Amino acid sequence: MGKVTGFLEIKREIPVDAPVDERLTHYKEFHGHLTEEEMKKQGARCMDCGVPTCHWGCPLGNIIPDWNDLVYHGRWEEAIRRLHKTNNFPEVTGRVCPAPCEEACVLNIHRNPVTIKEIERTIADRAFDEGWIKPRIPTRRTGKKVAVVGSGPAGMACAQQLNWAGHTVTLFEKSDRIGGLLRYGIPDFKMEKHIIDRRVGMMGEEGVEFRTSCDVGVDISADELRAQFDAVVLCGGAMKARDLPVPGRDLKGVHFAMEFLTMNNRRIAGDVIPDEEFISAKGKRVVILGGGDTGSDCLGTSHRQGALSVHQFEIMPKPPEDRTDNMPWPYWPFILRTSSSHEEGGQRDWSISTKSFSGSNGKVEKIHCVRVEFVTQPDGKRVMQEIPNSEFDLEADLVLLAMGFTGPRQEGLLSDLKLDFDPRGNVKVDEDYMSSVPGVFAAGDMKRGASLVVWAIYEGRQAAIGVDKYLMGSSILT
Repeated sequence: MGKVTGFLEIKREIPVDAPVDERLTHYKEFHGHLTEEEMKKQGARCMDCGVPTCHWGCPLGNIIPDWNDLVYHGRWEEAIRRLHKTNNFPEVTGRVCPAPCEEACVLNIHRNPVTIKEIERTIADRAFDEGWIKPRIPTRRTGKKVAVVGSGPAGMACAQQLNWAGHTVTLFEKSDRIGGLLRYGIPDFKMEKHIIDRRVGMMGEEGVEFRTSCDVGVDISADELRAQFDAVVLCGGAMKARDLPVPGRDLKGVHFAMEFLTMNNRRIAGDVIPDEEFISAKGKRVVILGGGDTGSDCLGTSHRQGALSVHQFEIMPKPPEDRTDNMPWPYWPFILRTSSSHEEGGQRDWSISTKSFSGSNGKVEKIHCVRVEFVTQPDGKRVMQEIPNSEFDLEADLVLLAMGFTGPRQEGLLSDLKLDFDPRGNVKVDEDYMSSVPGVFAAGDMKRGASLVVWAIYEGRQAAIGVDKYLMGSSILT
């Protein structure tokens, strides 16, 4: 590395976010920026570690030390080229990725990693500002047509890669706008949607065709799709939300998290949603069930809508604040993570199981819970047990179920294609990402279950290689 002793001389520094009272008044991004010189110093902290475990930690295999060093030397245009070798959308991952690369950074042995995510975002944003990112139009066309179903990060990455290989690509999306969960699942305060629109416009210039408001399997049948295209790639999400079948689940005011988040994002985008249909936290006592990222997004959105109070419950025990012996570096540690939304307020609690909901006139008014503990049995299996006399009630006007997803919806398109599924209910594929039906591929959440944006981009790219090999005998993609 250019600054061999940089990690000894320079402290980790990240930008300061806007104050809570200010950012709660809007839905725009509020993350600050470092100056160019400050970013160069952060790039200089990337040490000559010999074995860059950040590569291993990043599903995309980003060439992180290279672009850290290029930033340190002020070679920003080269840095975006190196970043694009492995990542189609660094402007997205630089905003919403949990940065497993930083957890695997050698400097993180002492909990002081290189600011990899911040450097990535800065490279991408500067590259767009400077006009270095331009449409990459294929110089030849193969005559092969490919349908990509689902326009989330896996579908967008797959479509872009296949288009660059010279195939004619049509990207199908059941919603009215491209982006999948990037568009409607992630709040604007984490990523404003012009970030997606900019890439979509560029992909359109490159030759990708977009068909929105088209529910494949309904508006176009599986047989029609296969007849019209030489290959099909399934990149839909794992959208079957985990439900909570307890008494009172059918009361008004109990909703899946994605109903709540999607509706809010649509309204921010300018869609007209009647007040009587809109799920709002304004003036309400909100309870969020689920302690992950989706629950955190519900928390931040509830604050901005003007919730009276917000509680976030998790059924699992409270994680440790630091690594334990069974979570050694450089593995991803399941530790307590505090998001920007948690910093904005609300109450968090762990080891809580929901027994039922109750209310009057068909509306939820209370949630009934019990505290639980996980006990190790003689055979080594851990089981959840209720703690005696720990029952409690909490007043609630809005309950949001953010307990994760159980896999893709098999009804409709997937069953019509007569695909095989793995034991978890995801589409089963081979090493080239092809399903049990020749010419039909799958990638992203539909293939691996609900996961990270970086995994989705990686799998979209890998599926594109498989499709290219299937159509051409070999692939020019990497």
